[in-house]
Amino acid sequence: MSQEEYPHAMEEALNSTIDPACLQEPPLAIDVIKQLDVFEVCLYSMLTCMSCLSLLLYLEQCVYIYKNLPYPKKTTIIWVNGAAPVIATMSCFGMWIPRAVMFTDLTSNCYFAVVVYKILVLMIEELGGTNGFLKGFSGKTFKISTGPCCCCCLCLPRVPMSRKLLFWLKLGALQYAILKTVLSVLVVVLWSNGSFDLSDLEITGSAIWINPFIGVLTIISLWPVAIIFMNTNSFLRYLNIIPKYAIYQLILVLSQLQTSIINILALDGTIACAPPFSSQARGSMLSQQMMIMEMFILTLITRFLYRRTYDAPLSEAHDEDKSAMQAAVVEHDV
Repeated sequence: MSQEEYPHAMEEALNSTIDPACLQEPPLAIDVIKQLDVFEVCLYSMLTCMSCLSLLLYLEQCVYIYKNLPYPKKTTIIWVNGAAPVIATMSCFGMWIPRAVMFTDLTSNCYFAVVVYKILVLMIEELGGTNGFLKGFSGKTFKISTGPCCCCCLCLPRVPMSRKLLFWLKLGALQYAILKTVLSVLVVVLWSNGSFDLSDLEITGSAIWINPFIGVLTIISLWPVAIIFMNTNSFLRYLNIIPKYAIYQLILVLSQLQTSIINILALDGTIACAPPFSSQARGSMLSQQMMIMEMFILTLITRFLYRRTYDAPLSEAHDEDKSAMQAAVVEHDV
């Protein structure tokens, strides 16, 4: 056999040993249901119950928040509380309907992009809203050498807080919510035309350009939130802001980083094909299943944190918030 014929023969031999299902699109929902064994039926049923329970707990929490909190704080907290339940619900749809994963993932990511902005708004509202925040912190210097952008840049000077700086911090978080939604619509349009494929890593492919750009937007949006948190968390400890911020960070890591790692492992074949699922479809299925369990646990923790914070009557809670804020600002001045 000549050297020119050898690679072609090896490719044919390799293709002949691969199950055709491993090279196909994700299966239809009915095909998934037909191939389930007893263990998988129990697993899918348990995960579906978890996602439904997460959604029910969230709806109950929305009613509680709506009745006990003033506007606009209640809308912000409802948005933040919905991160884990929405991701769990979308993951459940993606688990049962593998071909809808593109839409369910983009929906979850767009929702969380709004939550990133709402976390920043929540901290500002807890400190008296925009006017109260500026009244308490205007002229005071803020440390900006925080993650994820500048945690290693300790030489950066402290910046005095002003209305203009607060505007840019809000804009830095808001741009992700807007641009992420716009890019998600663009991705769906390109995908429906066959022009977007996560496995296409060629320089001419759209995925190699869009995904890194979204990553840059994510980092830029996380920086303003981290700046506000690092400089004000000592004034909000009585509201359990540190565990709330930790939950937000954990949802970010699980929904973005964990999913990306699993997709990379599926693309290089580390996650094996299991007909009717290709490697990529199986990796996506495993990601959805893990996400449901993780988001269910985080839903319970989130409900516990926010329910504990607002157990006091509204008038008493408002008085306590006001006195704590005044005491914190006086302490900061001293």
